[in-house]
Formats: sequence, C-alpha cells, structure tokens
Amino acid sequence: MKQWLVLATRNSGKTREIRALLEDFPVEIKDLNDFGKIPEIEEDGLTFDDNAFKKASFTARMLGVAALADDSGLEVEALGGAPGVRSARYAGPQATDEENNAKLLKDMQGVSNRAAAFTCVISIAVPAGVALTYEGRCEGLITESPVGDNGFGYDPVFFYPPLKKTFAQLSTAEKNRVSHRAKALTQVREEFDKVLVWIRQHL
Repeated sequence: MKQWLVLATRNSGKTREIRALLEDFPVEIKDLNDFGKIPEIEEDGLTFDDNAFKKASFTARMLGVAALADDSGLEVEALGGAPGVRSARYAGPQATDEENNAKLLKDMQGVSNRAAAFTCVISIAVPAGVALTYEGRCEGLITESPVGDNGFGYDPVFFYPPLKKTFAQLSTAEKNRVSHRAKALTQVREEFDKVLVWIRQHL
C-alpha cells in the first residue's frame, strides 16, 4: 500500500523533480494543485528552517496527511547573509528575477568579497506537528554581471567554481547534481525508507 505525501507547492516542475527522485519508493506524490483552494501561507519566518516547517506543518494539518515543503535562497557573505529568506522579494514584494539580480549586483558594486551560498531546507511534517529536517548548501561566488540563459532566480549571477560556470550556464542535469536542493533531496532519498516508517508511526 502506497503512502501519500503532499508537496506544499503548486510548482509542477518541483513536483516532477521530487516524483522522479522518489519513484522507487512506495509513495504517491501529490501537490497543492490536487486539492481545492487552500489559504496562502505567509513566509514570514526568520530562517529557511522556519519557513519550510511552517509550510509543511500547515499543509499537513489542513489535509490530514504527511507533507513536504522546502525553502531556499541565496546568502551573500559581504551582505551579512542577505538576501537570505527575502531572496524572492529582495527588490520588492512583486520583484522579477531580473530586478532582484540587478539590486544584488548594485549592492555588490566595489565589493571584493564575492563569496555566497545557496541554501535549501526541506521539512517533512505530519498533522501532529512534528517534522524531519534536511539541509543542502552549494557555495560559489557572485559575478560582476549576469551570465547564461538557463535556470531561474539568481542563477545568472551565481558562479560555481568546480564547473567554472554560473548556474545559468549549467544544463538541468548538471545543476541537479550539484545544487543546494539536489543535495537536500538526495539526503531525503537516502533515508526515505526510514522516513516512511516515521510517517506511519506518526499518522
């Protein structure tokens, strides 16, 4: 008998990625598009962990099933960890990727320390409120200008030294081997037999 796991997202690309990663396990992956109208979750946590747990826990309580959520963003050393949890809203509430990148590059003008890291935190929660947490990080450098046409978000300004390319120059397959989300999801996959046992114990 398959275990249900609901992804706290309406992003079909993210759903496909996680389904592919867990296809060998007895789990049926659904996302918020499979359900009726569910209130939007305000991502007002101070950390990625806060936001991932809030989304997973809220979804689990609303639907009465186990839920998985992730929260991720870019942390720049010279900016004290900004944009951090505000990565998607760095240039304003409705900012585009291009506007966020432009603000970041402006804030980094003349700064010699270009060190940065993408961070992803995944939370798997049950209706009772307890959760499992996984984290992945990918370190790199902020470029002087956008480079590459692939990816999304800050990918054009995030240079990954081991491959000597920005994330926006990587193929999807290359990025999925090294990205912060890939690292966190790999941890989930490696422990998923135990995760299924944990879910069944708490439902």
